[in-house]
Amino acid sequence: MPLMNIPAGLCDNGLITGVMPFTGDLRHVYLRALFSQDLPALTTLRSIHYTPGNMSTSTSIQNPNIGANLPIPTENTGTHNPDSGGLIDTATAMSALVDILNGQPITPPSLYIDLEGVNLSRHGTISILQIYVLPLRRAYLIDIHILGEKAFSTLSSTTGRTFKDILESETIPKVFFDVRNDSDALFSHFQIRLAGVQDLQLMELATRTFSRRVVCGLARCIEHDASLSASERSSWMATKERGTRLFAPERGGSYQVFNERPLNEEIRRYCVQDVHLLPRLWAHYYSKLTKAWERRVCEASRDRVALSQTPGFNGKGRHMALAPAGWSWL
Repeated sequence: MPLMNIPAGLCDNGLITGVMPFTGDLRHVYLRALFSQDLPALTTLRSIHYTPGNMSTSTSIQNPNIGANLPIPTENTGTHNPDSGGLIDTATAMSALVDILNGQPITPPSLYIDLEGVNLSRHGTISILQIYVLPLRRAYLIDIHILGEKAFSTLSSTTGRTFKDILESETIPKVFFDVRNDSDALFSHFQIRLAGVQDLQLMELATRTFSRRVVCGLARCIEHDASLSASERSSWMATKERGTRLFAPERGGSYQVFNERPLNEEIRRYCVQDVHLLPRLWAHYYSKLTKAWERRVCEASRDRVALSQTPGFNGKGRHMALAPAGWSWL
C-alpha cells in the first residue's frame, strides 16, 4: 500500500531532515499509523490541513511508548527451501529480491540491515546479510557466503538495478545499528560504498538526557527502548542465548556456524530477530530527535562510513565505544 505523500526532504546521506506534517501528539499518531500501515488512520490524517510554514520544527517531544504497538512480525525469510535454510542463495532469487526492494517508501525508512560473518571486517568474511522490509513486514536473509559478488551485481528483472545500486543510493535510506564494521566488510570485500545510512546507535546517543561519552550496544537498546512485552522479552532473550552458544568461542561455539549449510535453525532465528526490532528503535529515537541533533546524526553517520573505508581503520578496541568527537560536551 502506498504511503501518504508528505513534504519531507532528505539530507545527502538519506536522513530525513524535512518537516513532518504534524507535531505534538499528532506526530506520534502519524508515526504509529505509518508503521502499522493503518489505512483508516492515514486517510483521516490526510484530511487534516496544515501549513508547513506555520509549523513548529521542534521534534523534542518525548513519548516513551512510541513503537510499543508494533508487533514482531512472523519470521518469513525469503525462499522456503529447507535445503537452503530459508536463504536467498541463487541469482534468480536475488533478482526477484532487488525487484521487491526497488521503490519501497522512504518515510519512514523501509530497509533495516544487519550483517553476520566470521570476524566481520576487512580481515574476515561476510556470511549473511539480513534485510527487513518494513512495509512488507518481512525479513530476507541473503547468503553472501554462497552468492559472493553476485549478491550485489545481479540485475533486477524489471529495473536493471542491482542491490549494490540500492546500498549506494543517497536517496534510499538504510538503517543500521553501528554501521562501521558492516561498512568496512562491504567496502573491503565488495567495493560497496554505503550511502543513505541512518545509524541507530548514533540516534540513541543523540536522544539521551544523560552522559553522551560512550555509545550503547544493540542488546541494551532493545532491552530499554524497544518496548517489548514480557513474552516478547522472554522469547528475544531465549533466541539470543541459543544463538550465542552456537557462535561465540567463549561459549564453546564458532563463527563458522554462519557458513554451515543448511543453516542451523537457531542461527536463522538469531539472524532474523534483531533486525525485526530495528524499526521499533528507529520510531522511538526519531520521535525524540531535535532538528539540531538530527543534523549531527546525519553527519556522523556519513563520517562513520567514510572512516570505515580508510586504510587505517580498526574496528576493534575501546575507541569503538567512544562518542563522536565533541558530542559528550553538547
